[in-house]
Amino acid sequence: MYRASASDPENVYLSISTPSLSHEASPSTGLPEFTLQEATKMYHKFAEVVEPSKEGYALTLKLNFSGLARPKDRARAVRQVSLLQSVILGSQLKHLLGSLGSSGATKLVYNHRDPFFVSRTPGKISAIFPMRFRDDTDLAVATSFFQELQDAGSSYARAPRCSWSAIPPPELRGEPVHHLTTNGGFVSFDIFERHVKRKRAAKTAWILLNFQAYVKYHIKCTRNYIQSRMRKRQETLAEVRTSLPPSLCQSKKCTCKNQ
Repeated sequence: MYRASASDPENVYLSISTPSLSHEASPSTGLPEFTLQEATKMYHKFAEVVEPSKEGYALTLKLNFSGLARPKDRARAVRQVSLLQSVILGSQLKHLLGSLGSSGATKLVYNHRDPFFVSRTPGKISAIFPMRFRDDTDLAVATSFFQELQDAGSSYARAPRCSWSAIPPPELRGEPVHHLTTNGGFVSFDIFERHVKRKRAAKTAWILLNFQAYVKYHIKCTRNYIQSRMRKRQETLAEVRTSLPPSLCQSKKCTCKNQ
């Protein structure tokens, strides 16, 4: 939830209320220091973090675009502000990837309808996504995509290994049944230390937070492509039919009736 208020023509106060990814990712009151530092670094050219934040909100920014003279700089700043929630949660996930305990799974909630899990074992972090789809068509498209993703991942030695299974992986043993009830199985990514070093940590966190949204986008595009191909084929068949001589069309109708 967002709230914006202006104290004068140049300053706008933007407050955001967003739940933490997990109890492990953030303390119960306010945002952790590393998240505030991330926000300060991201928005320092045109904003400052207000402490304490406004009552009922996790973070308040004081925005001032007067120092951005060029229109394209202001447009870029607006785009950055629109990513505020992703910056906050991405910072928490980046920290979580580097500070999980030696074992166990942690449930993360970026989208309330699609939670996922991060589990750490010695030498490896696993990101596990329970996949749920609204109908059989979406499920068929997604299953094909997951299989292709597995095959493509095995071709790149430095990429996180991807696996797909219809049943919960061993890392989720002991989790409540309602968290593991799916119709699309489980997609897992094995993340090693090289994937969370320096700048790669932020990129890895962003990819994980947006993986489920990307799958839904892929399904939507695939369905639209299939439908457009079907419409084009129907139009082609209609053109062929209209180009036939009337006598031939009548002959074909009679043949079909006799059959």
